[in-house]
Amino acid sequence: MQTISRFWKDQSGATAIEYGLIVSLIGIAVMISINVLGGTMSGNFSYLNTTIR
Repeated sequence: MQTISRFWKDQSGATAIEYGLIVSLIGIAVMISINVLGGTMSGNFSYLNTTIR
């Protein structure tokens, strides 16, 4: 019974999971930003390419 009680009160695993969730959310935000900015930058480079020629 004491083993189950200690396991239930242990918070170290929860902290690791929280950090994992934060890192995954940051990763998703970075991927979305790159996707959005990639399309914008592609349009800008195409415009510059046609303007320079």
